[in-house]
Amino acid sequence: MIRKKDFLSLENVSKEEMLRLIALSMEMKNDPGHSVHLLRDRMIGLVFQKPSNRTRVSFEVGIAQMGGRGVYLGPDEINLGVRESTADVSKTLSRYLNGIIARTNSHDDLLILAENATVPVINGLTDLHHPCQGLADLFSVKEHFQTLEGLTIAFVGDGNNVCHSLLLGAAKLGVNVNVATPEGYGPDKNIMEKVLSICMDSGARIEVTRDPRAAVRGAHVIYADVWVSMGQEAEREKRLQDFQGYQINAELVKEAHGQYAFMHCLPAHRGEEVTAEIIDGPNSIVFTQAENRLHSQKAVLNFLFNTW
Repeated sequence: MIRKKDFLSLENVSKEEMLRLIALSMEMKNDPGHSVHLLRDRMIGLVFQKPSNRTRVSFEVGIAQMGGRGVYLGPDEINLGVRESTADVSKTLSRYLNGIIARTNSHDDLLILAENATVPVINGLTDLHHPCQGLADLFSVKEHFQTLEGLTIAFVGDGNNVCHSLLLGAAKLGVNVNVATPEGYGPDKNIMEKVLSICMDSGARIEVTRDPRAAVRGAHVIYADVWVSMGQEAEREKRLQDFQGYQINAELVKEAHGQYAFMHCLPAHRGEEVTAEIIDGPNSIVFTQAENRLHSQKAVLNFLFNTW
C-alpha cells in the first residue's frame, strides 16, 4: 500500500519538491487546462474553523478546474473537538471524501486530522503554518524576478504563521530573508531553530532584527501582513501601539532595492501596516500574489493526487 501524502508544512517538503511545485505552478498558470481531469469524480472537503476569502475561493475554483468537487464544511457544520473528537471527524470524513483541506485554529488539530485520515490532508492555515501561502509567495517572487538566486526578502511586522512558512520555504531554496518585528513578536523559537538548521545546507542568510530600516535595506522584496489577525481582536489597541514604526511607507521603502516588489498576503489595512501609496503603487504585486494562490494550490493538488 502506497503511503498517502499530506501537505502540512514546508518543513516536510524537500528542496527538489519545492522547485517542482514552483515550476508546476507556472505550468498551471500558463495552461489552465493542465490536469483538468486529475480530480474527476473526486470530492474534496474544506474543513474551516475560520472564515476565508482567498483560501476558500481559490481552492474551490482550482478543484473545479481540475474536474473535482469541493464540499465546504464551516464552523457551524463541524466544530472540531466539541461535537465530536477531531480524530473521529477525520476518520469519518475519510470514508466520504478523497481529500481534506483544513483551516484550523490550532496546528495540533491539523496534525490529529492528518494522523487519523486515510486521505491526503492539506493545511489551509493554522496558527503556526500557512504553507499554501508560502509556496505561492515564492512562486510569485520567482515569476516577478525570473530567478530566486541572490534575492533578499524583508518581512516587516508580526512573526506569524505566514512568516514561518516564508522562512521555511526560503531557507530550503537559498533565499535570504530579513525579519523585522517588535520585541515579543518574533518568529516561533522552535521554527527558527529548524530554519537555521536548513540554512546550514542551503546557504541562505536569515536575520531577525528590531530595526525595519535595517531589514529593508537593499531588499528586493518587502513583505507585510496585518498587525491584528483573526482571533487577536482583544489585543488590537496594544498591537497597534507595539507596531508603531513598522509601517511600510514611502520613507521606509527608500532603503530597499530600486526595483523592489511589495507583497502582502491580504487582507490589508491601509493606514496601518502599509500606506495606500505603497500597496496601490507601481511596485505592488499583491493581487498577482493573490491570484497565484490558485495556481500554486492546483500544483499542490497535483502533487498529492498525481505521481508526477
